[in-house]
Amino acid sequence: MLGFQRYLFVFSIFKIKTLHWDKKEKDFFFFVELLKGSNGVVIDIGANIGIMTYHLSKELPNATIHAVEPMPDNLEVLRKICERYKLRRVNIHPIALGDSAGKLKMILPENSKTKMQGLSHVKHESMNEWNEGSEFEVEANTLDSLFENQAITGIKIDVENYEYYVFQGGLNLLAKSKPIIYAELWENENREKCFDLLQNLGYHTYVVCRKTLVSYDKNVHASQNFIFKVGALN
Repeated sequence: MLGFQRYLFVFSIFKIKTLHWDKKEKDFFFFVELLKGSNGVVIDIGANIGIMTYHLSKELPNATIHAVEPMPDNLEVLRKICERYKLRRVNIHPIALGDSAGKLKMILPENSKTKMQGLSHVKHESMNEWNEGSEFEVEANTLDSLFENQAITGIKIDVENYEYYVFQGGLNLLAKSKPIIYAELWENENREKCFDLLQNLGYHTYVVCRKTLVSYDKNVHASQNFIFKVGALN
């Protein structure tokens, strides 16, 4: 049997090679296309095992990528992926992001002794599922503190129902830089709070439909993937 980290490393390489063929990730690549030609800074929040970090780095060769990942096993694989593919413009931050600096408890869920690393999440009151597993205490900071005075052009965020708190800790950054945001949001109160927060900052909510960016209509579009952008589509 492969060790857990070794398994994650091999899985990451496989997904890196096949991600363009995964129909579920077409929205992510649409987001990347919106950032093409950018010389700025892109933040990968919830970088996990480096799959999307790799594609951000390769598709945006003139951008600086900041990969944020707190979970120990994921973090080790992320570092190995950056070494293997010589991702020189990637900076790794071994922390969690939230609405304040300090410590956070995180859970690596287990289902019948199987580690569900893709569902690792911050332990908090609004997360009422996948709470059985190994717990870790990690360092936490805010977007505003970590990236103060940097011109951020894009943010990819997937933090398993903790997005609202991350945005709360980045209100100044979002208002100042107005980065394009790609977020996976579950259909619950957290999603609605994210919508309201970003709308108050001047963002519009979009989804990708037939290879086109369209305004989100909850009565029409069934999606967990959203692109938030300030101003007109073009």
